[in-house]
Amino acid sequence: MRAYIIREATPEDVDDARAVMLDAVYRDFGTGYVPRWHADIIDPASFYLTPVRHTLLVAVDEHDGTVAATAALDARGPAHPPNPRRLAERYPSGETAQLRRVYVRPAHRRRGLARQLVGRLLEFARNDGGYRSVYLHTHPHSPGAMQLWRALGKVVCDEREEVPGGGSGAVHFEIPFA
Repeated sequence: MRAYIIREATPEDVDDARAVMLDAVYRDFGTGYVPRWHADIIDPASFYLTPVRHTLLVAVDEHDGTVAATAALDARGPAHPPNPRRLAERYPSGETAQLRRVYVRPAHRRRGLARQLVGRLLEFARNDGGYRSVYLHTHPHSPGAMQLWRALGKVVCDEREEVPGGGSGAVHFEIPFA
């Protein structure tokens, strides 16, 4: 059985973390890199390592030292557009801890890494003291995502059902963290 170390990312982890994230947007989402959506993937250090209220976590495989999974949190609420206006109003920047980039390489899935990473992100948000809510969005076709997020939170908007034309197809969640 493989063992993992879950910790805050360091500048030395950035390249491996970026690779995990890029693999996910190409393989799991099929979108590839889209600058307006994925600028944080290209420069994770300035988005997650530098701001004190943001963080990037990695799960490092003890066997070979590679980054097996990532998870990030920042203080940016969902923007409108592209997200529905009511979500931007309900989850304002500065008060909202947005979970981002919770990705696990396929060879390391089904080992509880995503759940452990999210637990650490929620702990980070609680310790910050300034966050009022925890929000995220996911795409239903992302492997394992819907099961994880339904187990940890509640759906606040399913664009496939609530937005004319299905919007982006994203499903938006709130995660309790009090």
